[in-house]
Amino acid sequence: MITLSSKLEDIYSVGDTTARTLKKMGLDTVEKLIYHFPFRYDDFSQLSKIADLQIDQIVTVKVKIELINSRRSWRRRLTLTEALVHDESGTLKIIWFNQPYLNKNLKAGDEVYLSGRVSGDLLGRQLNNPSVEKVKASTIHTARLVPIYSITKTLTTKHLRTILHQLLPTIKQIPDYLPLEIRQNNKLISLAEALEQIHFPTDQKKAQEAQTRLRFDNLFLLNLHQQWLRKKIEQTPAPIMSFDQKKIKKFVADLPFTLTADQKKAAWEIIRDTQNKYPMNRLLNGDVGSGKTVVAVLAAYHIALNKYQTAILTPTSILAHQHYLTISTLLHQQKITICLLTQKEHRLICHGQEEKISNAELLKKIKTNKVHLIIGTHAILQKSVTFANLGLIVVDEQHRFGVQQRQSLKNKNQQNGWLPHFLSMTATPIPRTLALTVYGDLDLSILKKMPAGRLSIITSLVPASKRAQAYDFINKQIAAGRQVFVLCPLIDPSDKLGVKSATAEYERLDKTVFPHLRIGLLHGKLSSEEKNQVMTKFKNQETDLLVATSIIEVGIDIPNATIMMVEDADRFGLAQLHQFRGRVGRGDQQSYCLLFTNSTTKQTTDRLKIMTTVKDGFKLAEYDLKFRGAGNIFGTEQSGYFDYLLWSALTNPLLIKQAKDSTQYLLTSDPDLNNHPRLKEKITAANLDQYNSHRE
Repeated sequence: MITLSSKLEDIYSVGDTTARTLKKMGLDTVEKLIYHFPFRYDDFSQLSKIADLQIDQIVTVKVKIELINSRRSWRRRLTLTEALVHDESGTLKIIWFNQPYLNKNLKAGDEVYLSGRVSGDLLGRQLNNPSVEKVKASTIHTARLVPIYSITKTLTTKHLRTILHQLLPTIKQIPDYLPLEIRQNNKLISLAEALEQIHFPTDQKKAQEAQTRLRFDNLFLLNLHQQWLRKKIEQTPAPIMSFDQKKIKKFVADLPFTLTADQKKAAWEIIRDTQNKYPMNRLLNGDVGSGKTVVAVLAAYHIALNKYQTAILTPTSILAHQHYLTISTLLHQQKITICLLTQKEHRLICHGQEEKISNAELLKKIKTNKVHLIIGTHAILQKSVTFANLGLIVVDEQHRFGVQQRQSLKNKNQQNGWLPHFLSMTATPIPRTLALTVYGDLDLSILKKMPAGRLSIITSLVPASKRAQAYDFINKQIAAGRQVFVLCPLIDPSDKLGVKSATAEYERLDKTVFPHLRIGLLHGKLSSEEKNQVMTKFKNQETDLLVATSIIEVGIDIPNATIMMVEDADRFGLAQLHQFRGRVGRGDQQSYCLLFTNSTTKQTTDRLKIMTTVKDGFKLAEYDLKFRGAGNIFGTEQSGYFDYLLWSALTNPLLIKQAKDSTQYLLTSDPDLNNHPRLKEKITAANLDQYNSHRE
């Protein structure tokens, strides 16, 4: 019998080609294949009579074949298999395209189920390309709730369905890791039944029971894994930092602005955490423009006063370069050495003065504790980078880094016998309840209040009829010395999607709309050096208008930019649009966000109109949760049913509470999970990725 550890090729209907296709889809084991859930079902469970069929209706009929024949249509260059079928109420014509094997598998007199959409005209009705199965006790593709899966061009959903049906004996033997008492308390079906019913549900009720069980499992394992991490962290030593109140107070007093109450609270929470004997593990969740960077700088200065190093890891070289300049300015009066380290750039500022230095010399200074603050990209993770005394890791936009990348940075300090303190920052506002669930292993600091003096950004949903007026307004703003972003969803044109691309829009604006302006282009296909050159020119006001993709979503700080124009705004979630809007409004001039869409549906316009009235990123995240699901807040694609089940579970407060209560109940009676080895195996080191992937 096939087991979870069997090779894919051991499955009867899986040959070498199919196995390669499944592996490309990430389904390289039988277990992963079983956990590749359908994203919807076609309801073919109700049988219809031929006499009752209506045009465009999706139906299932139980019929007998009268005639069946295949012929080659040379004009249309395809094979037609045609059949005439009947039931007690009438007859029906059937046509299949390019399926000549059906003529061999089916014959006159066979009783079959046919499922598909009714087509036809005044001359009669027919079914084109319906699913077909001979009448038997159990069907797979017809006369039931039929699962539909995410597939590739080289694998049909019918073939995948057949493969999974062959695995039902294996599924029925899968042991349940949930304790019986937890299943009974929460009225959950067994794991084996849930996996069988998610793929081949007996009816809608059973499908829902399967979804509930698997959603609960996602939340329960997530909670259990997070509590396990917390316990491990609290058993791990970290450097204890002393608080130099006098110097910290002076640093805050000397800042060219006043910290908000939220910034002061977050900074104190970080300082307090670093005074513990185990590592800080904190998430700093701030609205766009709420001032997360200065909180991180305060933390880094606090660490430097204790003679330890801080590493700030950023997702892009643009953001690293910007942090380097901003942080150097904030710390220029302190005796702090700061460096920038990316794939293409290495720089050093010592006590406010920039020094020329080679890459080898810089790495030596980091290794010998002569650099207090290291700002960089993935380059920091290279083996050649060795820290002498790493006390704090700050990861900016942590969902853009993999679990292993973050862990490798922590591990760079293991030779000292401790783990550094860890601060994660994100400018993606996450509703508090959701944050406490998804990031349950992290303590939470929230920045909601904006720094004093910030003007609210005026946001408008601009109809196509007023595009010319919007361009006139852009001309006036640029004539007044301001700058403009134009954001497009794609880099290159796509006939399939029919939305604006940055490259095509750059050409159009440069040649026909704004030929008198200096226009730049920024997208992900440019090299790091090219990106930095484009951003430097824009920052130095050598470019008037910058056409870009969502690469500008995070951390771009251009105080002179006053207009953000978003093309095809309906392609983005509200939280992401809020990020784009946050690229302007950073100076003392009134700023504007102009949203364009070709969609005329009420649902789209109602959703985008929210942007014109709601300025609070956390409230917008709540709307995103309502309209598009939790996955959209985190910028993740919902690929496969596992993601769908997780994200939909995160919008179910009752299920979240049940999972948390069950976690607490289990850990109270069995804190080390010694009595539940299967659960322990699920959440320990070998399985970290499965339960952290939702944060990528």
